[in-house]
Amino acid sequence: MKINKISKQLALCLFVLIPTCIICAQNKVMFDADLKDIQGNSVSLKKEIQEKDKFYVLSFWATWCAPCLNELDSINDVYQDWKKELNVEVVAISTDDSRTISRVKPLINGKGWDFTVFLDTNNDLKRKLGFQSVPYLVIVKNGEIVYTQNGYTPNSEVLLLKRMKKL
Repeated sequence: MKINKISKQLALCLFVLIPTCIICAQNKVMFDADLKDIQGNSVSLKKEIQEKDKFYVLSFWATWCAPCLNELDSINDVYQDWKKELNVEVVAISTDDSRTISRVKPLINGKGWDFTVFLDTNNDLKRKLGFQSVPYLVIVKNGEIVYTQNGYTPNSEVLLLKRMKKL
């Protein structure tokens, strides 16, 4: 009886994990989106992330999301080291809506993050990418999504650097 239960759990894990791994391994073309910068100017994401052989780490976050802020703080702490080792740029994309968007600029100024920050207030890009919750991280290289990560775990920025070096 115990072996049957373990077999069912293993089968369930494989059913969930194998398709996820296959999806993560496939490169997908990055979607374009019209976003705003923190001054309110319209920007085309595709134009902003087009440099050949450069990694773009797109970190989707919100002001009310503690794990998002922890992730961005951690990345900010190692960002200069990343830049020494790789051609990389971090772009923080706020998913705050009209109720909380006014908190973005003061929070960025207070944190002193060294990132480009865009606003996806209508969640158009979020919908195109098909994720539900933040933090959500996308690594783009040469116009293709090469890695995605949902959620934040402390010290994951070390693993992200290793992953980018392998790509």
